[in-house]
Amino acid sequence: RYHTSWLKDCVCCDRLAVEVMGDAAQLPAGADANRVSTEALAEETLPYQEIDRLQELGINAADLKKLKEAGYHTSEAIVQATRKELLQIKGLSDLKVDKVTECARQLTSAGFMKGTELVKKMESRVRLTTGSPKLDALLGGGVESQTITELYGEFRCGKSQICHSLAVRAQFPANHGGGNGKTCYIDTEGSFRPERITQIAEAYGVNAAAVLDNIMYARCHNADHLLNLLVGAASKMVEEKFSLLVVDSIMAPFRTDYSGRGELSERQQHLGKALRRIQKLAEEYNVAVVLTNQVMADPAAGMTFAPNPPKPVGGHVLAHASMTRVQLRKGRAEQRVAKLVDSPWLPEGDATFEICAQGIADAKE
Repeated sequence: RYHTSWLKDCVCCDRLAVEVMGDAAQLPAGADANRVSTEALAEETLPYQEIDRLQELGINAADLKKLKEAGYHTSEAIVQATRKELLQIKGLSDLKVDKVTECARQLTSAGFMKGTELVKKMESRVRLTTGSPKLDALLGGGVESQTITELYGEFRCGKSQICHSLAVRAQFPANHGGGNGKTCYIDTEGSFRPERITQIAEAYGVNAAAVLDNIMYARCHNADHLLNLLVGAASKMVEEKFSLLVVDSIMAPFRTDYSGRGELSERQQHLGKALRRIQKLAEEYNVAVVLTNQVMADPAAGMTFAPNPPKPVGGHVLAHASMTRVQLRKGRAEQRVAKLVDSPWLPEGDATFEICAQGIADAKE
């Protein structure tokens, strides 16, 4: 159980309500909670270099504006982009692209580094707890930032419930299992319910209106719209602190926009671009990414007596992009079973949790 008495009666200004209360719990008597919280944010080291710093190296403001409009808000985003992508921006010539790229490289560390330096860099990663200690243990402590975690399974197996729980808990301070940041929620299936967010927030004793204000929600209707929303998300993440990006579900728009094997190659290329952009957001802004995924049945496998579990859609493109893959299935009553299918450093295993008023929790024996 987490002690949540410090979260009660949150007041949401323009900052995170839970963050202000978290700071206020440790403030000296008579101190201004809002002012101290703002100062703490200002002193925090950003995980990226803002693109405006390129002006100090000779890049004019007009070109920087064009880059921002195209979705490039950090020097890291420019370094990670291909020359072909930058040349597609209207008004940028070959010489300007070369100069912008060279200046961006001067501000970033895109080259080789020692293993010890990588370890130190990875210390900035945070882990968002789900509400179920057993599921957190299966994930190595929670959902890790700067990586993509994929949840797949049939309908009614708890994918969206985990996302709703994380959308609330991501706003908690780090010492309470959160990321101390806002949530970006892209809904492709129409399954996001503010009522559920309110229920989870009230179960933790948090101001539900403040929690909802800290969730940036968008309803996505097709694959092109998804790419545009990711560009908009980048413009918000450079202005405010976010700790979680949810896409529920990643394959829904691609399965409807592309049909048949004749369009499979085009679909996978489009999917690869979207996943690459999502991975960039995760690394640039140190946010945790949770993608839910649909499944499909294999009719040919039904002709044998071997078990025929549903397979995740998206093919190898999505499988390679996901750092951690978790399969979900329904258990007894409100219980759900999570199985860790793939991780570069965690062993396979199972965890049983249940859906409750607090989102999710360990299953009761």
